[in-house]
Amino acid sequence: MGVKGFVEGGIASIIAGCSTHPLDLIKVRMQLQGESSAAAPPPPNLRPAMAFPNSAAAAAAQNLHVPTIPPPRAGPLSVGLRIIQQDGAAALFSGVSATVLRQTLYSTTRMGLYDILKTKWTDPNTNVFPLTHKIVAGLIAGGVGAAVGNPADVAMVRMQADGRLPAPDRRNYKSVVDAISQMTKNEGVTSLWRGSALTVNRAMLVTASQLASYDQFKEIIINKKIMGDGLGTHVTASFAAGFVAAVVSNPVDVIKTRVMNMKVEPGVAAPYNGAMDCAMKTIKAEGPFALYKGFIPTISRQGPFTVVLFVTLEQVRKLLKDF
Repeated sequence: MGVKGFVEGGIASIIAGCSTHPLDLIKVRMQLQGESSAAAPPPPNLRPAMAFPNSAAAAAAQNLHVPTIPPPRAGPLSVGLRIIQQDGAAALFSGVSATVLRQTLYSTTRMGLYDILKTKWTDPNTNVFPLTHKIVAGLIAGGVGAAVGNPADVAMVRMQADGRLPAPDRRNYKSVVDAISQMTKNEGVTSLWRGSALTVNRAMLVTASQLASYDQFKEIIINKKIMGDGLGTHVTASFAAGFVAAVVSNPVDVIKTRVMNMKVEPGVAAPYNGAMDCAMKTIKAEGPFALYKGFIPTISRQGPFTVVLFVTLEQVRKLLKDF
């Protein structure tokens, strides 16, 4: 029964991850908007003799305030169209091999562990799995799954973000295997777990909110006899669970994306010294609402992903019920 839970969760997760990959890519690109101003070091204080008259450099040299106009924020539709115009429609699936590996490692682990804990902690007499136990099970399963899948997560973020970089700065990973091998060769094995603390924290929040809320919404709908245990209930409960997961996880997801994507070169200070430094620089440069960048594509992706995940999971369970 334990192995069966891993297989069912893995199949459903891979199908859901691949089908919603373009939305995830758009989300990553949006989360990185405005990052250059947050991570860039302050401009050098030039001497007046080296500055040009009537220029921003001259104003900086004289300690004059020059207001900076932030670049306009592009919406998810604009970001998607720009990707297609620049690199073609196939670019919407950049990093999909990393998504497959990530779902195979991360989601298979978390779904399987959650299923085991659910079976273990459900009261055999009342068949009740309390909400607090659901949340704890989700936290444990998400944390373990994220630790296992972090290398694929780093590779996926980098492959998805590569297209927004200037051509000379692109990493041009050929596949997830190439990405992992290049990171190991150029930046060391530890680079595969860059941002792992954030990944674990995010995964704990996502899994606890997503799986626990799905089970809870499903129970409420069935117990109150709003709908039976069918497709309508599965879709309603899963979309509600996706919304809860998006609200809870988006701030951590933004910071995780930026930390994983940062370029670290020997002898050069890293743009961020960790998650907290990244969060502070982001808020200072772009405001607190920057932590909810990409929320529309996040919920646009998290909703369909969760619906596909749980609807597929319920169907796979039916197919494998006799095994």
